Amino acid sequence: MNKQSNNNNSQKGVLKIIPLGGLGEVGANMMLYEYDDQILVVDTGLMFPENDMLGIDYIIPDISYLIARKSKVKGIVITHGHEDHTGAIRHVLEEIQAPIYATPLTRGLLEVKLAKNGMAAKAKFETIHAGDSRKIGPFTVDFFHVCHSIPDAVGLGIDSPAGLVVHTGDYKFDHTPVDSWPTDYAKLAEFQRRGVMALLADSTNAERPGWTPSERVIDDGFDKVFREAKGRVVVASFASLISRMQQVANAASRYGRKMAFAGTSMVDNAKIATKLNYLKLKDDLIISLEEALNMKDSNVVIMCTGSQGEPTSILGRLSMGSHRIFDVKEGDTIVLSAHPIPGNEESVSRTINRLLARGANVIYDSIAPVHVSGHASQEEMKLMMHLTQPDYFIPIHGELRQLKQHAKIAHQLGIPEENISVILNGQSVEFSNGKMRKGAKIPVSYIYVDGSGVGDVSQDVMHDREILSQEGVMVVNIIMDKNTGKPMKMPEIISRGFITMDNTDDIFNGLRARVFDTAAKANGNIQKDVEQAVGNYLYSETHRRPMVFVNIVRN
Repeated sequence: MNKQSNNNNSQKGVLKIIPLGGLGEVGANMMLYEYDDQILVVDTGLMFPENDMLGIDYIIPDISYLIARKSKVKGIVITHGHEDHTGAIRHVLEEIQAPIYATPLTRGLLEVKLAKNGMAAKAKFETIHAGDSRKIGPFTVDFFHVCHSIPDAVGLGIDSPAGLVVHTGDYKFDHTPVDSWPTDYAKLAEFQRRGVMALLADSTNAERPGWTPSERVIDDGFDKVFREAKGRVVVASFASLISRMQQVANAASRYGRKMAFAGTSMVDNAKIATKLNYLKLKDDLIISLEEALNMKDSNVVIMCTGSQGEPTSILGRLSMGSHRIFDVKEGDTIVLSAHPIPGNEESVSRTINRLLARGANVIYDSIAPVHVSGHASQEEMKLMMHLTQPDYFIPIHGELRQLKQHAKIAHQLGIPEENISVILNGQSVEFSNGKMRKGAKIPVSYIYVDGSGVGDVSQDVMHDREILSQEGVMVVNIIMDKNTGKPMKMPEIISRGFITMDNTDDIFNGLRARVFDTAAKANGNIQKDVEQAVGNYLYSETHRRPMVFVNIVRN
């Protein structure tokens, strides 16, 4: 991450809102609120890589702007415990020291995450509860409860001398949530009475008409699965989806099954949620994975990660038969209790097909009600706007098409077009004297995390990886006579991931001859001439352009 110059360009009396992630993609949510040279950070999320992002573990927001102003950061607020809002926290704490404000469950999940990376000691937490208010620098933040697919989620009322901004976080209006704790309508109405200058609201489901179904509908779906399953039940979900853990546990209890968690993150998150009483499990319900594998199949349910088709997850390894402890077998019922994140659809489909090929009965949300979204649909978005009655509206959390659709809904409800701002990452918006305008654009880019490297992989490297994956690689070794400057023998050609054709030998023999002639006639840069000759020849013969490396040895 390139650090930017720390220019003092803050304007007195102006509220700046700067998205560093989450506006233009699903995930990597991170928003900055800046007033009088002091900054409040909301969320530090990651984004899962798309199919063409080869070798990338995950993506985090570009925090260069924040690093250059690290002394001005007064607090970091985390709205809830999902990875797309928490996953970059350790990378932020490596650069910035500021108190982290989080509800008890969110704090517990963050502490588990940070402990794995030896970062727990660097974190200074301030535990907050829905209904609390905190003074953070020039901001007064009111935390209000929202329904989502994880307990203890909050939205924010962020007040400053410039005006009141409502930042919803991820939310939906669920009248029958699993934890019986609905979104705080009264607080939203109170904001409206105080006067909401701007509403920043979740756009993930802006293209979905109607209302998002209640989490309760999943209970019936699980009940049917457990009633009909003859063998083991394996439920794959996100490790942070505590509400789903509770629903699986309830179904297991009803049908006399014992429950085991598979995967370190799933086990750790279940422990902290149980300790904090957000996950209520009967004492005799939970067993170890080893115990579960030695029990009668019809008496167990295993909950694991891998609902997004990740190759290294529990379910991903099960689908390929590479898990070191157990395998899929005939009679298993496997439930994918999550919707594919955009970009993961192909991976999820491949995983389902592999599991089916191994004899499992696979159930997913396209064929049974085993997952519902945790995000508001169009009618709930309208309700949020009616409850808050904002002067200005900024759609957040989503791809551009979703942001645009959310903006259309706002306009349909009477918010003037000039009072709606659709922005992408890096585009700041400023408020002063009750008026909104677009401000400066901050340079931002994706920061790829590849193994232990953060920001080491550039777009050029990603482009090279894409070529290697699609076209393969060709290595040409040439031995040149250092006295005559001519090749001493026919060159050696090594290829990987290129082609297997009936006339492959003919193509390679022709390539060796072309390389020999080019090297013999070259007067200047032999390596460049040979690379060009190889590329041209291979494209004329195969219509492919592999990556070409030329190695010249002079004897």
